[in-house]
Amino acid sequence: MDMLLNPLNRRHRLRCDIPVMPGAFPLVGHLPAIVCDLPRLLQRAERTLGSHFWLDFGPAGHLMTCVDPDAFSLLKHKDVSSALIEEIAPELLGGTLVALDGGAHRQARDAIKAAFLPKGLTQAGIGDLFAPVIQARVQAWRARGEVTILRETGDLMLKLIFSLMGIPAQDLPGWHRKYRQLLQLIVAPPVDLPGLPLRRGRAARDWIDAQLRRFVRDARAHAARTGLINDMVSAFDRSDGPLSDDVLIANIRLLLLAGHDTTASTMAWIVIELARQPVLWDALVEEAQRVGAVPTRHADLAQCPVAEALFRETLRLHPATTLLPRRALQELQLGQRRIPAGTHLCIPLLHFSTSALLHEAPDQFRLARWLLRTEPIRPVDMLQFGTGPHVCIGYHLVWLEMVQFCIALALTMHKAGVRPQLLSDVEKGRRYYPTAHPSMKIRIGFS
Repeated sequence: MDMLLNPLNRRHRLRCDIPVMPGAFPLVGHLPAIVCDLPRLLQRAERTLGSHFWLDFGPAGHLMTCVDPDAFSLLKHKDVSSALIEEIAPELLGGTLVALDGGAHRQARDAIKAAFLPKGLTQAGIGDLFAPVIQARVQAWRARGEVTILRETGDLMLKLIFSLMGIPAQDLPGWHRKYRQLLQLIVAPPVDLPGLPLRRGRAARDWIDAQLRRFVRDARAHAARTGLINDMVSAFDRSDGPLSDDVLIANIRLLLLAGHDTTASTMAWIVIELARQPVLWDALVEEAQRVGAVPTRHADLAQCPVAEALFRETLRLHPATTLLPRRALQELQLGQRRIPAGTHLCIPLLHFSTSALLHEAPDQFRLARWLLRTEPIRPVDMLQFGTGPHVCIGYHLVWLEMVQFCIALALTMHKAGVRPQLLSDVEKGRRYYPTAHPSMKIRIGFS
């Protein structure tokens, strides 16, 4: 941790009477520690500064970070805005659901949410669409015997998302290339010159948006077709009040982004946990054999409690989204502090996901905390998807994908008499921001 903090910046100072975490570097602030070792950074800040402190996010500025459990309530507070997200990443997230508030958010969300509910996903045949794609990919892993897991789950998620859009197989390489260029906007310096990431990322975004407009036109021309994109367009066109197609395009692009990176990370962690804990693999195989086939409807997921518990516990212990930015619109009481209006806030989901105040033995991977529970799933149990008005619209889609993946993996590998084996150091090379994921180099063997 000490190597990730600036040894020349050790002076303790206050900002709005709240301590600033020492160790920030010029220009990049605390980003090296946030990216490479966020858990220990939060622990050190809480131990030395208390429950409220400022972290320096470099180009994104200072965000007041609160590890008091009251901070979770900010996600549904009427005087807290998500517009800061668009200011931090305007090129990627401008105009999307995650950055809108109030009436604009409700109108855009209501226009498309029906397509993402279990009924809508079942009617669109999403489970039937995904099952053979997932099975084919895990069969390829079995044949190869060894894979770089995050790269493979990332490619699988892109193929699933592209299949939602009806992209022909011969067009997939071009989409992959443009998508990789689009992701450069996350870290692109604000310099718009030929050949630099900002220019390439903007060009890729414009290309993707043009293709999405073509999909929208095609969906309107063939309104009788089924599928998620057709259902989104149909629901959007039936919505109350005028909405421009730019809103629809931005949120289909958000589906492409959110459905890939975060879901691929969770999928990779599931395989890693199965590899390092044989008892989990045995329990999953037993369930998969009992079920006998990959489920395709949400109604079938109740038959797979072990697979669902794997998904939920992996997401709890390895949250793909670790921090959420917000802005206080009015003065707030947060824990024992008064927070001035206009304060930029950081809600540390990673801290709450592994907090002893919220979870028994939080550092342990326990399926029993889900399998033996008698109460319904609470908002805090799915905090990685947010809560309140901004709860992730793709929650049910991800739930279906993850259970399908777990059952397909168990059936395929057990039939071949193999199981996942960890071939790399899990802790080396982990990343926590802007989204979290295991190292790109972690390899899994099947033997």
